[in-house]
Amino acid sequence: MERSKQIIKTSMVGVATNLVLAGFKAAAGLLAGSISIVLDAVNNLSDVLSSVVTIIGTKLSQLKPDREHPFGHGRIEYFTAIIVSVLVMAAGVSSLFQSIDDLADSEKPHYSTVTLIVVIVAIVTKLLLGRYVKRQGEKLASDSLKASGTDALSDAAITLSTLVGALIMMLWNVSIDGILGIIISLFIIRAGFQMLSSPVNSLLGTAIPPELTKQIKKEISEMDGVHGVFDIILHNYGPEVMIGSVHINVYDTMNAHEIHGLTRKITEEMYNRHGIIMTVGIYAVATGENRRLELQHTVIQTLASHEEIVQVHGFYYFEDENRVSVDVVMDLGVKDEDALRLKLTEELQALIPDVKVTIVIDHLYTGD
Repeated sequence: MERSKQIIKTSMVGVATNLVLAGFKAAAGLLAGSISIVLDAVNNLSDVLSSVVTIIGTKLSQLKPDREHPFGHGRIEYFTAIIVSVLVMAAGVSSLFQSIDDLADSEKPHYSTVTLIVVIVAIVTKLLLGRYVKRQGEKLASDSLKASGTDALSDAAITLSTLVGALIMMLWNVSIDGILGIIISLFIIRAGFQMLSSPVNSLLGTAIPPELTKQIKKEISEMDGVHGVFDIILHNYGPEVMIGSVHINVYDTMNAHEIHGLTRKITEEMYNRHGIIMTVGIYAVATGENRRLELQHTVIQTLASHEEIVQVHGFYYFEDENRVSVDVVMDLGVKDEDALRLKLTEELQALIPDVKVTIVIDHLYTGD
């Protein structure tokens, strides 16, 4: 809840600042007859709408889980960021058409000292606002705030171009207002497209940051009784809700009570440290001098010797079926996984002809 309050507070600062800027810019632009300044004011109004959408989306994302949405409503924030991005692009397209029409207008703008002061103040204000909002977005992991912050910084650069156009008009009586309007519009459209990538990727299922994956593996590996960490899978259900699973190696000498205690400890630690709701699966590592240990050594060593194999885990010997099963992760450069699996199976089958071999193709879902 504290995070949501901070996002809303930051968005309210954006609403107030952009309303004031839009009013001053609109007045200055109309008095000077400058399409680029008026379009800049319209862009500020679109920023107001973006902040309002962010506020509404943040409030909706805090709705409690229900039967239809058991993981909560956190992903609404991603839709909010997409809406903000589309609004920015729409403002850019509208501005582009208006600027093209302005090129045919022979009337030149008339700038004054007051106009220049308004533009300069707007540049400084947008720079400060953009840095503040973007910093808050990174701190709070909010795509909407990061998009708004980036947009504000882009606006500062765009307004700077307006200032340059005004100075050129005052010094040499040459109007490039329509051209600047087109340039401004294209920058706005481009910024909107760039803003789309993060929330769209989050909805599609973007890779978890490798730093987080490494940290999770390190923390779990350091726990007593863990002899390997594999198959980390994590899903985002909003910036504050992450659900996933992991497999760990334990010696086959551990009993059910000890395994239960270990998995409970892992789930508690992952939730307390990272807010992750995690399910823990178990791989039993063979110990002692027996047929199981012999097969495990043969299978894993043989598979690991192939450069196309990135990882080997999950070995299990079904004694009643006289069959071994093992998971392999292949290099991304392997084009035909089935062909390689068949080759590996035949190689193992030749080494242990009396045992049936099952190789399961696995994948790294965290990029680690």
